[in-house]
Amino acid sequence: MVPESPSARTLSQPALADLAEVPATSRWVRSGAVRLHLLDYGPADGIPLLVLPGITSPAITMDFVARELTGLVRPIVLDVRGRGLSDSADTGPEGYDLATYATDVAAVASGLGLDRPVLFGHSMGARIAAAATARCEVRGTILADPPMSGPGRGPYPTTLEAFLGQLDQARRGTDADEVARSWPRWPRREQELRARWLSSCSRTAIAATHAGFESEDFFDHWPHVPAPAVLLYGGDSPVVTAAGAAEAGRANPAAELVAIPDAGHMVFWDQPAPALTALREALRSVLAVGRGPHADLVQERR
Repeated sequence: MVPESPSARTLSQPALADLAEVPATSRWVRSGAVRLHLLDYGPADGIPLLVLPGITSPAITMDFVARELTGLVRPIVLDVRGRGLSDSADTGPEGYDLATYATDVAAVASGLGLDRPVLFGHSMGARIAAAATARCEVRGTILADPPMSGPGRGPYPTTLEAFLGQLDQARRGTDADEVARSWPRWPRREQELRARWLSSCSRTAIAATHAGFESEDFFDHWPHVPAPAVLLYGGDSPVVTAAGAAEAGRANPAAELVAIPDAGHMVFWDQPAPALTALREALRSVLAVGRGPHADLVQERR
C-alpha cells in the first residue's frame, strides 16, 4: 500500500472559500470514530437524495450536479471518508473497503434521520451505493458508470500511478490549465475545483480504493440491488463497456440501463446537459414507483 506523505490532505484558503459559493449547508455525522462531512442542498422537506462521489471527487465537485436537482429532491452530497472535509479512516488502508463505505452510508442515513433516501453514486460512489442497499432501506438507486473490474476481470482502465501523479500535482500546487491537460472536456469551473480540492484526498484512500476496484466484485452486489434501480453509463466509457452493460442487464433484469452518447467515464463532466437530463429522468422514474396510475406526472418544485 502507498503510505501517506508528510504533506497529506491539504486545503488552501481559496479552496475553503469555494464553499461560500455553494448553495448548501454543511452537516456532520459520525460513523464510528470517523467524522463525515456532507453538503445539504435542501429543501428540508424534500425527498432525500444521498449523493456519493468518485474516488478523487470531494463533495464540492458534485455541486454542479446537486444544484440542478433541488426541484425534485433534497440532494445531500457526502465527502466520502478520506476526501474533502471528512476524516481519514482511523484504521488505515483497511478502512476503505466497500463494507466500510456502505456502513458510512447507513450511519449518514441514521444520523441525519433520512427516510428511505434515494442513493445516487458516480464511479466509486456507484459501487458504494450498490453495496449500501443491503445496509439501509432505500427508495431507489441510481448508479452512474460503476467500475465493473474485479477478480477474474480486466483491470480498472485508469492506473493507480495516473491517480497519484495527479494528486502529486495538486499537492505541489496546480491550476485549471494543468488540470485541463488531463480533462480537456470539463467545464472551466470544474477544472478549477479539481485543481483546488484534489489535495484534500488521502493518498491511502485512493490507493486502497483503487486496489478494491480489482479485488472486490461489483457483481457481488449489483444483482441484489432492489428495484427501482437505474444504471447510467457513458456511451464511450472504458469503465462500463458495451459488454459490461450487457452483463449488468442480465444480472439485474429489473433495472433500467441508460447510455449517455459521446460521454466517457466522467459522464456529467463530459456531457453535462444530456447527462443531467438523463439523471433527472431517472429520478422521476424512481420517485414515481408506487405512486399510483398517474405516477409519471411527478411535478417539480418551482
